[in-house]
Amino acid sequence: MISARAVEATRGRGAAGGGRGRRAARRGLLAAAVGSVLLLATACGSGGTSNSALGGGSSASSSTAATNGGSGDAATSAPTNSAAVVTIKPANDSTNVDTTGALKVGVASGKLTAVKVTASDGAAVDGAIAADGSSWTPSGALRSGTKYTVATTAVDGHQVSVSDRSTFTTMTPKNINIGNFNVNPGATYGVGMEVSINFTHPVSSSYRKAVLKAVTVTASPAVQVVGHWFGDSRIDFRPESYWAAGTKVTLHMDLDGVRTSSGTYGKQFKDVTFTIGRNQTSVADSARKTLKVYRGGVLYRTIPASLGDAQHTTYNGKMVISEKDPTVDMDSQTVGLGNAYRIKDVPHAMRLTTSGTFTHGNYWRPVSTFGSQNTSHGCVGLHDVKGGGDPNTPAAWFYNHSLVGDVVQVVNSHDKTVAPDNGWNGWNMSWANWTA
Repeated sequence: MISARAVEATRGRGAAGGGRGRRAARRGLLAAAVGSVLLLATACGSGGTSNSALGGGSSASSSTAATNGGSGDAATSAPTNSAAVVTIKPANDSTNVDTTGALKVGVASGKLTAVKVTASDGAAVDGAIAADGSSWTPSGALRSGTKYTVATTAVDGHQVSVSDRSTFTTMTPKNINIGNFNVNPGATYGVGMEVSINFTHPVSSSYRKAVLKAVTVTASPAVQVVGHWFGDSRIDFRPESYWAAGTKVTLHMDLDGVRTSSGTYGKQFKDVTFTIGRNQTSVADSARKTLKVYRGGVLYRTIPASLGDAQHTTYNGKMVISEKDPTVDMDSQTVGLGNAYRIKDVPHAMRLTTSGTFTHGNYWRPVSTFGSQNTSHGCVGLHDVKGGGDPNTPAAWFYNHSLVGDVVQVVNSHDKTVAPDNGWNGWNMSWANWTA
């Protein structure tokens, strides 16, 4: 959401005072008439006069001056207009205004004291007045297809104020870039969950900084969360270490009106909040052929396993469960292994990499295989029955005790470490490289 920083506009208010001289006493109707005229003149003298700002098509303005009455025979001073001249661009009532770079507020012969820019739904636009008071600029892009009102106040060197007001409507882009994200509102995920966004169109390098500013992830309790680009269409977010159990995490998408490439703009303007569940991580040891499950850092259960064989070793590294399926059909052709296998109804499958690494139930090997032989094509296999109908098998237990976002770390395999963008596996990149 666009963050709300609004500075209330103020108006100067003049006060007129009149000197009072000594005059010879007069009597009768003439004295009363003169007194009425003087009283009327004093009352009218306290009213303000208008002072329109030049340039940028701003709407009508008003100013008032404060003057003190003199002593003795001095006459009441007339109020003066402010010398400050406010400029608001775009011009009043403009339409099809670009969401970036078009809104500018400036002042000549004075200083800005308040600027408030508000969308038609009441949302305030964040921005800042320059240190010298000469200008105001928004901190980010405006939303598309939205009417905005600009209200300003400035003062001149004598602290006489002038206020201006203007409206305009932003453009509706023809080309939209949507960021598809991997979290659901109200869902609960494991401690290794990364927020991953894939854009439907590439984000040009010159606009990635603006996109990264418009998409943020915050947490309660607070922890630093940083986004990292993988190529030109994907950005992932994570903290330095795994999330603490019970953390509330919110993805903020303020992409509406943010340019992602020439002629292409973001559209999403929403927040998505989810929760981190209990702390569970697992370690699959290729040498020992075991899967050890830890809760809160304490060993919870050890399960016999069968990992990749000598020709099809399993990746080393930390891998995040990205999806859970009660059963899947596995075909070696989908992972570039030709006709090596085609197995239907593989039970309790949980994806670890985009390239096809899973933990899953295995019903086509005897129970004695698990814990003694590595026989898979790179997956972490656990004993199961076809279709996964038995809830007492090791694979069923692990499936039922796992969340999307849990981490399964493979160790002691004769393979390389999994790439950080092969799944949601940025934990395999150092924090220094992640934040670079």
